[in-house]
Amino acid sequence: MFNHISVLLNECIEGLNIKEDGIYVDATLGGGGHSSKILEKLNNKGMLYCFDKDQDAINAATKRLEKISSNFKIIHADFSNLEKCLKENGVEKIDGILYDIGVSSYQLDTPERGFSYQHDAPLDMRMDQTQKLSAYEVVNNYKKEALTKIFFEYGEEPFAKLISAKIVEARKIKPIETTFQLVDIIKSALPSSVLRKKGHPAKQVFQAIRIEVNDELMAIENSLKQALNLLNANGRCAVITFHSLEDRIVKNLFKKMCCVNDNVKGLASLNEIEQSFRLVSRKPIISNEQELMVNNRAHSAKLRIIEKL
Repeated sequence: MFNHISVLLNECIEGLNIKEDGIYVDATLGGGGHSSKILEKLNNKGMLYCFDKDQDAINAATKRLEKISSNFKIIHADFSNLEKCLKENGVEKIDGILYDIGVSSYQLDTPERGFSYQHDAPLDMRMDQTQKLSAYEVVNNYKKEALTKIFFEYGEEPFAKLISAKIVEARKIKPIETTFQLVDIIKSALPSSVLRKKGHPAKQVFQAIRIEVNDELMAIENSLKQALNLLNANGRCAVITFHSLEDRIVKNLFKKMCCVNDNVKGLASLNEIEQSFRLVSRKPIISNEQELMVNNRAHSAKLRIIEKL
């Protein structure tokens, strides 16, 4: 079963300001939670296009969406190919787009996918299981310097050098094949004071490897630029992120598109700047207490929304 609780669901739907005859995109289909709510608001003239790399997600979401309407099309592709794929489907402009960035609950909770440090499974972490690069190749074939760079930049791991050195040392003896083998190696590289702290010691390294395997950060920025170019006037782009690296990309791009300059002081000066976009909310929208009680993974979620003028 593809179980995934959609984060900030109502806030996303409200933020998109959906027109019933509009053209919308869910760039991260997943289990179809957000897509279902969008589809419910469209009439027979409206259309929803959904993107996902994960065939399991597509299979589950298709059944869910078919119960609501036939006014949707699912595209098995990475959202970095947004503009190209939409053009192939005759779509030049859209009225709104949603991104729910990162790994899904289903992917984390399915041991054989190898995303989680909580389950023992083969090292994989591929969102698109047809691609060649997996976590196994990264861990066993990347040079020590490359691993250090990935762990530091994508995982913000302060002990990146120590961990990469331990990995290289271990794989000389035999290949590192499972998630628990990797967890044990990570733990062996960390000081006891760090191991005693709250939180799993492998979290940041697993995040870093997952981002590398799926080329997540580069894909986010490339896709967002395409999305903003595709928007009609008054069209909106809503993005949910779950860690600082993703959120920083979204925040900085949205800020740039709104032409807001920290060096410009005073409202008079700001009003003189010609803006083609506006932030729907100056601060990121976060989950309320009620959602946090039922969905632990909502704690780090941030929603940012931008509108084309």
